[in-house]
Amino acid sequence: MARFIIDGGYRLHGSIRVQGSKNAALPILAAVVMAQGETVIEDVPRLDDVFVMVKILRSLGAKVAFHKNRIMIDPTTIHTTDVPESLMRLMRSSIFSCCSLKL
Repeated sequence: MARFIIDGGYRLHGSIRVQGSKNAALPILAAVVMAQGETVIEDVPRLDDVFVMVKILRSLGAKVAFHKNRIMIDPTTIHTTDVPESLMRLMRSSIFSCCSLKL
């Protein structure tokens, strides 16, 4: 496992690339419904739960484009807050399967 050791007295600068993960992607995708415009998320893993979340967002009315590991979501066209139970049953992630997403 990589470590970063930071000695004080110097400003930090630069960037690092963080690998995408399902546990990070699903809550971010859910939060996109609150955005004011199009959101682009990169390095999204191509997993069943992510595909189900995309279907859920589309069922709410969001415009979603998924290309390779990049998702573009426009939530401004959302017209409902009811998540179809058939899609929720497909969600395997424990963070979402234990609760209702009805807003």
